[in-house]
Amino acid sequence: MARTARTGKPTLAVVGATGAVGTVMLQILSQRADIWGEIRLIASPRSAGRKLALRGEEVEVVALTEDAFDGVDVAMFDVPDEVAERWAPIAAAKGAVVVDNSGAFRMDPDVPLVVPEVNPHAARLRPRGIVSNPNCTTLSMIVALGALHAEFGLRELVVSSYQAVSGAGRRGIDTLRQQLSLVAGTELGTTPGDVRRAVGDNTGPFPEPVALNVVPWAGTAREDGWSSEEMKVRDESRKVLGLPDLRVAVTCVRVPVVTTHSLTVHACFEREVTVDQAREILATAPGVVLFDDPAAGEFPTPVDVVGTDPTWVGRVRRALDDPTALELFVCGDNLRKGAALNTAQVAELVAAELGGS
Repeated sequence: MARTARTGKPTLAVVGATGAVGTVMLQILSQRADIWGEIRLIASPRSAGRKLALRGEEVEVVALTEDAFDGVDVAMFDVPDEVAERWAPIAAAKGAVVVDNSGAFRMDPDVPLVVPEVNPHAARLRPRGIVSNPNCTTLSMIVALGALHAEFGLRELVVSSYQAVSGAGRRGIDTLRQQLSLVAGTELGTTPGDVRRAVGDNTGPFPEPVALNVVPWAGTAREDGWSSEEMKVRDESRKVLGLPDLRVAVTCVRVPVVTTHSLTVHACFEREVTVDQAREILATAPGVVLFDDPAAGEFPTPVDVVGTDPTWVGRVRRALDDPTALELFVCGDNLRKGAALNTAQVAELVAAELGGS
């Protein structure tokens, strides 16, 4: 290991430190146990020289080059797929274990897809020197589902997502805020097309206006009318849970929320379940908060969950027509557990394995 002389701790690189997820990552690294020695901040050449706050200090950003990975033990990537595809193998070849938050390697059979609360053991087997992070939508529910699967055996999943605009990056956030400024204080949303006319062509990364609206589409087109986001939830849930034949149906919807994804979940199990059993499991599962008292108006919503780390679960019910099925409503901050936090947790697993903590 290329341990930092000052501390004897492993060296970490954060690639994409200036992006939406990278910004949250720096907050998380400043809040969690300090197991790292040097933390090197890496971004595109246009960001080189910027100084960012980290662990109470100002750290200068360096440009993404091969030399930037010299002496790095673990490299966390929060960059677009095409950047990860090019640079993650380079970092691995330089001796770093890469923890990648992009979609570039998730379904590669030689790259483990890891959620520490569900399948931490998978991080140890990484033939390419890369460990991958699931998509933020999958991560918003998979910790709770993993706990229930361990007890009851999951056999089928039907999911609808209500995805925040930050899942589309800074451009998604900017688009929603711009659209809200155009519709605020008006009577729009009462006649066909009035919101669309006010917004004009300013739909940003979304196919339709997102202010005062819900958009039943996220991602890019796949076969037979499915979207890439929907296929990610299906494929990634199967891989993380070790259930290659799990039946999964997903509809992904974009909603006018800045940060925190929500999902309705219909989960069918191998045997009969009870709400009391499910609540006990969820209440004690690491990384899960059970917040479920509808009579008192208590259930998760994005405005309360944003900025927190756990998966929040409420509206726990047994299906009316199937004693082996549960209905859940879950919320998870898509920039924290849905991206930066899970990446940091996986990096900590690797550091512990390497002797870093």
